[in-house]
Amino acid sequence: MQYRDHCTVLALILASLTAMGSAAAQGLRLPGTPAGQGLARPAPAPPSETASTPDAAARTADFIVAVVNSEPVTSTELRTRLAQVQAQLARQGGATPPHERLEREVLERIILERVQIQQARETGIRVDEFAVTQAEENVARQNRLTVDELHARLAREGVGQERFREELRNQLLVQRLREREVEARVKVSDLDVEQYLKEEQRDAQAAPMQINLGHVLVLVPENASPAQVVERQARARQAADRLHAGEDFAAVAREFSDAPEGARAGGQLGLRPVDQYPELFVSSTQDLPLGAVAGPVRSPAGFHLLKVIERVTAATPATVEQNHTRHILLRTGPRLSEAAAAARLADYKRRVLAGQADFAALAREHSQDSSAKEGGDMGWASPGRYVPEFEQALDALKPGEISEPLVTRFGVHLVQLLERRQSTPTPREQRDMARSIVREKKLDEAYAAWAQELRARAYVEYRDPPR
Repeated sequence: MQYRDHCTVLALILASLTAMGSAAAQGLRLPGTPAGQGLARPAPAPPSETASTPDAAARTADFIVAVVNSEPVTSTELRTRLAQVQAQLARQGGATPPHERLEREVLERIILERVQIQQARETGIRVDEFAVTQAEENVARQNRLTVDELHARLAREGVGQERFREELRNQLLVQRLREREVEARVKVSDLDVEQYLKEEQRDAQAAPMQINLGHVLVLVPENASPAQVVERQARARQAADRLHAGEDFAAVAREFSDAPEGARAGGQLGLRPVDQYPELFVSSTQDLPLGAVAGPVRSPAGFHLLKVIERVTAATPATVEQNHTRHILLRTGPRLSEAAAAARLADYKRRVLAGQADFAALAREHSQDSSAKEGGDMGWASPGRYVPEFEQALDALKPGEISEPLVTRFGVHLVQLLERRQSTPTPREQRDMARSIVREKKLDEAYAAWAQELRARAYVEYRDPPR
């Protein structure tokens, strides 16, 4: 069985942490306050918007800006979400649209999210506490924090633990609704795959060079004082000196970088066309040889150090990192909750690590996947074969290690990474990767159409602000 999906829950959840500098490129998909906020309990204004004058009080007083199927969207929710989006755009260094247009777009996103959450609940979709806790742990790990540190940091941003967990639950509800409603609409034919491969071959002839850059970001706070800027620049120069002295880039990135890829990928931004990098990054590194480091260079976000790790042209054979994996899958339902399945798999892991059981034997006996007869062995896989949650769990493992129980749309897994290698995909593997890419594109298109259908059926009333 192939485990591939068009959307990663983490990609959506991580965007909620833009105020913490963790959403480098997640778009505008940002959660706000919990759905179902009632009229009798208006949300308090964020601390940064506390009114100090009558005029300010009028501007920040809470009121209803829209009603979605009888459920209100408040001005506080809109202001909070808008501030998150603006902060994210500033960190990305992109141009900010006019305020009124951005506000309209953010409001429409809130409405669309609210409609989907309502639909998920009405159709009986539920999210167990275990799945919420797993998502919370993943967010903490991706931001190089413990869960307690994550809660403390969110609290400083005015986001309580209960509210954050509710946001995670809402994102998971929407994810599961999308999986159920949209998956069946998408079919990928052999003709689709052939057409994609031909287009790729044609485009490769004119494709821009691809580069993989190592990145260390030392953030400069918005409205920083001159003293803060000097301190941040000195920190960036310290990191640069250690790199020029030959220290390992990944180690320096983990210690100094405020960018999310600092810990997750050793500071590597990944191989991508030059036109997908910021112009500042390209111009700063275009004349450097492989292995050289540029910077510190200044942007609105802070100070950057950039290392040229790899350059690839259309004529360069592509290699990918492949994983050899096995797993045990327990499918959940009315008779087996996610928490119960996770507890059972945790016991399997304990027995394997204690030498009391064999992973392959447990897979043959208990796994509910077609790989069970092979002892859970799923063979070698290139990127894109599995759903993002599964691949993220693999990325965190070293060969021989076993994951914690992992929730995906298929159930709960216990995953073991057997081997990892760099390899040039075979023609068959290239077709499998192409099929995954085509499916992802079709899923995005199908989701957009489905979401608009759902939005069109909803009752939405816009309210003017009080005068």
